[in-house]
Amino acid sequence: MSAIDISEEAGVRYLHFGSSWVQGAMRIARPFALELDYTREMMVPLLLHGDDWPRKVLQVGLGAASVTKFLYRYRPQAKLTVIEIEPRVEAAARQFFRLPDDPARIDIRYGDGADFMIASKQRYDLILVDGFDADARTGRLDTLPFYLDCRARLTDDGLLCVNLLSRRKDFSKSVKRLEEAFAGHAIAFPSCDSGNAIAMGTVGGSPAPNLDELKAAAKHLKQETGLNLLPTLTRLAQSRHLAGGVLQL
Repeated sequence: MSAIDISEEAGVRYLHFGSSWVQGAMRIARPFALELDYTREMMVPLLLHGDDWPRKVLQVGLGAASVTKFLYRYRPQAKLTVIEIEPRVEAAARQFFRLPDDPARIDIRYGDGADFMIASKQRYDLILVDGFDADARTGRLDTLPFYLDCRARLTDDGLLCVNLLSRRKDFSKSVKRLEEAFAGHAIAFPSCDSGNAIAMGTVGGSPAPNLDELKAAAKHLKQETGLNLLPTLTRLAQSRHLAGGVLQL
């Protein structure tokens, strides 16, 4: 792996892997807030369940620990397992991005996320995948076998949430792989300006919420955490995924 670099601008600290690509960010005055658009959108699964969900989370790729810290603070019942291939990333997250030292709730393991998914026997309520190298490549983390392994590791009402990143902003092949792995129960949000798109897959065990229910959940989440997902719902409402006012997942 190339160098791990830290930069700061206008009160925001950034993580880089030896290139200009931003691998994570933290507003120094609000270390537990989600600074980047795509990290905020990776919390959309919280709109589909109550405040007591999730209880077991698996995160592939630590980065600046933004999502880890958010769930740690606002979902105190959740136990977080993080798979990170590069130990220096954890060191940077602790030194520069205020990753909490709480091994009872945050279990960081070193290894390849795809290998872990094959070997694991645990089941998780929420699996978050956000793993890239310095050239923004995912490798095995965007393949049909990997997505099938993720599905096998989910609880009956579990969700997989993936950060897709493409310089071409063409996510169609990735979405097709997710749809195949999850028997059609997968969607991708419209791409962010940054070039990221968030996709979700589910085993299909949860009832589909309507737009009013999603908006009510988003307002509650904003009140409780400060995270505003209403703009994301507006974008979703303009897509085929909310046809008829019901989330097609």
